[in-house]
Amino acid sequence: MLTAAPASLNPDLLDTGTPPIPEAQGWARAYDGRSGPLIDLSQAVPGSPPPQALLDKLAEAAADPASTRYGAIVGDAALREAYAAEISQVYGTQFAPAEIAITSGCNQAYVMTMMALARAGDNVLLPTPWYFNHEMTLTMLGIQARALPCAPEAGFVPDVATAEPLIDERTRAIVLVTPNNPTGAVYSLETIAAFAELCARRGIWLVLDETYRDFLPADVTKPHEVFAATRWRDSVIGLYSFSKAYAVPGWRLGAITAAEPVIAQIGKVLDCVQISPVRAGQAAVTWGIDGIRDWREKNRAEINARADLFRETMAPLNGWRVLSAGAYFAYVAHPFADVPAAEVVRRLVSERGVLALPGPYFGPGQESHLRIAIANVAADRIGQLGERLKGFSV
Repeated sequence: MLTAAPASLNPDLLDTGTPPIPEAQGWARAYDGRSGPLIDLSQAVPGSPPPQALLDKLAEAAADPASTRYGAIVGDAALREAYAAEISQVYGTQFAPAEIAITSGCNQAYVMTMMALARAGDNVLLPTPWYFNHEMTLTMLGIQARALPCAPEAGFVPDVATAEPLIDERTRAIVLVTPNNPTGAVYSLETIAAFAELCARRGIWLVLDETYRDFLPADVTKPHEVFAATRWRDSVIGLYSFSKAYAVPGWRLGAITAAEPVIAQIGKVLDCVQISPVRAGQAAVTWGIDGIRDWREKNRAEINARADLFRETMAPLNGWRVLSAGAYFAYVAHPFADVPAAEVVRRLVSERGVLALPGPYFGPGQESHLRIAIANVAADRIGQLGERLKGFSV
């Protein structure tokens, strides 16, 4: 009797790392509460719910039978129009609704965009430390995630002089995340403009992931000038998430901004994956763009205040160094030479009840670093960090 070989899975998928946050949260389950309640700084989750008025709009929309039907592949017209008007104000130039696609979260926006730009064997430049889902997506698609190293002494801001030699005939895009996940770094107008010029000159795409755009510091008046000052439609694609600014990560809503012909091609991918985004959430957010604007601005101020408080809390601690902080995140150098970051995190959560993420989750060369998600805990919890970390050793 012949014995058949077992069916195989996609090797590119098998080569993709497993989602890291559940692993870290598993370590937290061993914490016995000896230092007080767990301070979970592992995941970028809004620290407070959205305004009740937004929840009421969701309930109203969910009760409408129209919400149960399929919608447009690239999102309902009302949200595309409202978001196009919103970003026209943000960037100081006009966008058409046809240049917007609504997706099931920004992660999906990224996956759809990469499928539209590159094929297996191509490469995409990702500044390191990188957002792990970006690297995972490329690996499972058979696309090389080519590391673009960012120096701590430069605040983890990428440099075009480092990037250009990494571009070859199979490079399809450079991805910038600003404000950055995992470092919290906010890229300057000049840095973003330089990368836009580089990509336009080399005939590749600049993909701007601006998930945390709504949390820029108060003294930063605009995210960048690329949309207003360049022929962006030829080489720039913007990504966005409604999850953080509207405190609705469970609604899974994001957006892609691109030239109309690009949106048409991305629509092919969306039709095979999502058919249409969840409609009740779209209706609620359409109202919320203007309806909770004041709440969003107050939330921005609160998140930035937490970043300032985090810096103040960490400053007196010997050996711990805040290398970068902004928007939702801080990137920290731990003081334990030659100790793997994962071991630092495991000990920190089991002994002090503080859960962060190890630097190696975010790419090569990160063993000395931890990522801290500072936005999902209240100020009083951030204030407790100093006591929890004081005297901690591995």
